[in-house]
Amino acid sequence: MQQRATIIAVLGLLLAGVIPAAGQVGPGASPPSEYPVATDARVGGDGKQTRFVVDFTRKVDIRAFTLANPYRVVIDMPQVTFSFPPNTGDHGRGLVKAFRYGLVMPGGSRIVLDTTGPVRVEKAFVLDPSDSQPARLVMDLIPIDRESFLRAMAVDSRQRDTRKNDAKSEPPPTAPADARPLIVLDPGHGGIDTGTHIQEGDPEKVLVLDFANTLRDRLEKTGKYRVVMTRTDDTFVALGDRVRFARARSAQLFISIHCDALAKGDGEAEGASVYTLADHASDADAARLADAENRADVISGVDLSVEPDDIADILLDLAQRETKTFSLQFAQQVVREFKSAARMHKKPLKSAGFRVLRAPDVPSVLIELGFVSNAKDLKQLTSDAWRVRASDALVQAVNAYFTTRIAGGPVR
Repeated sequence: MQQRATIIAVLGLLLAGVIPAAGQVGPGASPPSEYPVATDARVGGDGKQTRFVVDFTRKVDIRAFTLANPYRVVIDMPQVTFSFPPNTGDHGRGLVKAFRYGLVMPGGSRIVLDTTGPVRVEKAFVLDPSDSQPARLVMDLIPIDRESFLRAMAVDSRQRDTRKNDAKSEPPPTAPADARPLIVLDPGHGGIDTGTHIQEGDPEKVLVLDFANTLRDRLEKTGKYRVVMTRTDDTFVALGDRVRFARARSAQLFISIHCDALAKGDGEAEGASVYTLADHASDADAARLADAENRADVISGVDLSVEPDDIADILLDLAQRETKTFSLQFAQQVVREFKSAARMHKKPLKSAGFRVLRAPDVPSVLIELGFVSNAKDLKQLTSDAWRVRASDALVQAVNAYFTTRIAGGPVR
């Protein structure tokens, strides 16, 4: 136990960090209608020079930078309301393959352009509105070689790191007097990262937030637990920040909530699944899903080079041994209880290398509620009555898990 405590302490120095509770808007915050509105976006040009233009209802400040692996251009700005025509960004032109947009933090929005190769931002500025013309963001891109791209990216990355270090960091949360177990609910995706797509209806980020809200209310109703969420609105939270959020609060359980989908032609699948962390996926479907979920940071334009390097992997593995056992025990309990309320996948208990499950000292599971690509599953996912039934089943699993933990015996 002393060795494990030492490992956890060292990991705390290596990995722990603090983020503000995602999506919590303070008193006096401006309602969405007061934010600038982005009304249209378009791409023009060719492979030698490409121009990207966005129309706004009023001028905004922007900052553009590039990222590699894959090649991207990121445009950060204060929070705006995106009111683009349907399917905007699905297709690009010239050096831009496609682009996406959304909220990345309270008060901050982002546009991410996927490029065909290494590019340089030759110009990036915002014009004031004039006469009948709206305010406009104008950005010109030109192709460059990879070496020049990486050199420019390194310079920009150092400048961004300096700005981060200069910012005052929030002190870690203080331990509350309330001794009830703390559960962190993690609705997947959010903001610029919509998650799985369906032709009609809400995207995954909305479905899982609705479910997490119901589950939080049902857990709190028992009076047995403290419950916090990694996000409470349509805000993007990086995968590493979700893990740090739970660790900084000394959570006793972390539940990440998602939906799955299969592309046309990939066959038919249905039902809920529960995943735990593993170095090697339990099957090909688990590997596919983990790879898709682990791309959330790439989708949002997060620079993965700032993530902790592999120096902590050995310590991480040692500390996670007991945590993995507890995670598996809870996952098994979820499968038992969830059968009474939800359609289950033919192989409901799986494992894979999900980054969001890598807290070494917080038992963690990822629940795929069902497949949005399956009509019967989708009908469940959009039903208020089903969300209540399924949440009550998860509450029973949580109760059984903590009863066993307190008693000190194994889950059978």
